[in-house]
Amino acid sequence: MKGYKSITNLDTDLSTGERLLELLEIIGGESMGRYNKNPKLRLQRIENVNKALEFIKSRGVNLTNIGAEDIVDSNPKLILGLIWTIILRFTIAEISEEGLNAKEGLLLWCQRQTADYKPEVNVKDFTFSWKDGLALCAIIHHNRPDLLDYNSLDKSNARENINKAFEVAEKELNIPKLLDVEDLADVPKPDERSVMTYVAQYFHAFSAQNKVSNSIRRVGKFADVLASTWEMENDYEKRARELIENIENMKKQWETAPLGDNYNDAKAQFNEFENYKHTTKRKWMAEKREIENLLGNIQIKLKTYNLIPYCPPEGLYPADIDNEWNGLVSTEGERKRNLSNNLAEIKDQLRKSYANAANDLQDKINTISNKLSGLGEDDSLEDQLNLVKQYQNEANELEPRFAEIDELNAKCEEAHIEDNMYSIYTPEDIKFDYELVLTSLQKKIAFIENQIVARNVSNLTPQQLEEYTNAFRHFDKDDNNLLNKDELKAVLQSIGVLLSDDEFDSTFRKLMDNPNNLPEDDPSVGVPFEKYLNYVKSIAEDKTSPDQLREAFKVLAKDKDYVTQADMAAGGFPAATIDYLKQVIPPKDGVPDGYDYVVFLDTVFGQ
Repeated sequence: MKGYKSITNLDTDLSTGERLLELLEIIGGESMGRYNKNPKLRLQRIENVNKALEFIKSRGVNLTNIGAEDIVDSNPKLILGLIWTIILRFTIAEISEEGLNAKEGLLLWCQRQTADYKPEVNVKDFTFSWKDGLALCAIIHHNRPDLLDYNSLDKSNARENINKAFEVAEKELNIPKLLDVEDLADVPKPDERSVMTYVAQYFHAFSAQNKVSNSIRRVGKFADVLASTWEMENDYEKRARELIENIENMKKQWETAPLGDNYNDAKAQFNEFENYKHTTKRKWMAEKREIENLLGNIQIKLKTYNLIPYCPPEGLYPADIDNEWNGLVSTEGERKRNLSNNLAEIKDQLRKSYANAANDLQDKINTISNKLSGLGEDDSLEDQLNLVKQYQNEANELEPRFAEIDELNAKCEEAHIEDNMYSIYTPEDIKFDYELVLTSLQKKIAFIENQIVARNVSNLTPQQLEEYTNAFRHFDKDDNNLLNKDELKAVLQSIGVLLSDDEFDSTFRKLMDNPNNLPEDDPSVGVPFEKYLNYVKSIAEDKTSPDQLREAFKVLAKDKDYVTQADMAAGGFPAATIDYLKQVIPPKDGVPDGYDYVVFLDTVFGQ
């Protein structure tokens, strides 16, 4: 080394203590201070050697049976022992693998370096394992494959392999040839300490290289950390700005969006708002949470590497995002209230529109019904008939109003309006009452027309006229003022006119109205009231007398002064005729299921 004299002879070069102190300065890395230069006296030499020995002891080395005099007197055995102690302490002792001592640690390091080269290389010790030179070549190749091609070695040529390793180590790794090829290849057992000393140079050489590699790797890793953190920070800022911008735009949109002037438009606005909450708003909620987590990850990563915390730009702090978010929530709340109120108002207006139309229509129907029920008794039948027909026209003019009612009701149903505080009438309620009024009008017209006809019929007592008229109305089931075949047969039987089937068929054909020659069972074919009344009048005049009817009922009742339902059934009367007779014949006092036909006939014939 520059500035220091080389040692050529251990026995003599160390005896003055100067070379020994210089060696310790080099390998110990610190100055030995003042000592005797070019000592002439034995005492000066001993002082120098003692100074060296004290330094060695200060490094934790226990020197046994070695004194300054032994070195000054050039004792070769003790000098070699001292040199080995120095090598062991300052070169090998620093080697540490998993807490093992220097020798075991160095051996473990060699085994790990050559693990991939088994079974050709199997390092078990610092003697026989190194004779073929393959272990040295394997260590070099493992760390610097660019310096030595292990696979091209002749594994059987030990001397060539050892020499190859020595040359590469000296030239490329600055490891001096501390050994000769013969020290490994030509001896039965290489010297353990010599091999350890030489192999230790490999450990230090490659450890130094690894230290540089680790430093480069550490700097590179640090740069990667900074770069990735910078990317995360940029990502945070970009996403935070975008989220805030989206929130501000949406707030403006909700503040200016229309509410809708009708139910469909209002509902569309409401659905758009609800769809936004379930789609866009939820994406933003997830994005907000991810942005918060991203910032947390940035801070954790910086803390992991003891770097200063990240401070987002002004306006991009979590608190700023929260403020914007809270403003959005407030705007959404106002939008939801406005939409709900608007929908409620539109629904209420729909209720009122329907109620106004329904109530008005029902009032008009009620007015017609009231006028019909209050028809003046002092008016002539013709005047009453004209009035009822006028009422019928008024009722018919209300028919188109039901389309309006149905349309308004459909709008209410579309708006899911199930109750209406402004009206108790449903379209079905009004239609039902309307049909009743129409029926009443039709019946009233038929009744008055029949009364006009009856008024012109002579030779019938008032009681007979009332009976025949009531019988007609009772059996006219469809209220069309016509008696079909079955209805006529029931009426005649109820008033005591019994005809054979052929007689009845002939009578029906003679009395019925059928200008269009329709089938007899057609609903428009039947016997009108006037023809019916004239027919029963002729029957009453020609064939029926009170005495005859009394005799007929007496026969039917089997000489009893009352008739029972069983008697009438036995006489073959239809059920409708029996029901009618039970209604008009008063009950017989003291006789269950007995009907007093004597009182009935006296009443009918005015006797």
